[in-house]
Amino acid sequence: MHEPTHNPLHGMTLEQILNALVAHYQWEGLAQRVDIRCFKSDPSIKSSLTFLRKTPWAREKVERLYVQLQRGKR
Repeated sequence: MHEPTHNPLHGMTLEQILNALVAHYQWEGLAQRVDIRCFKSDPSIKSSLTFLRKTPWAREKVERLYVQLQRGKR
């Protein structure tokens, strides 16, 4: 049998993570927490996903912020 996963990112797509962060922080708050241009200048889900998929360090920051948000909801 498989052990239950404790990874809060398990089963989440990058798009779902980004949508949850934008819903909670709005684009402005997200840009304050993760300093990347695609969150500051004419932000959109599509352009942000494109950038995050190509930029591992930025994706890691976004994923860490999502994990922090989920832990704070407990």
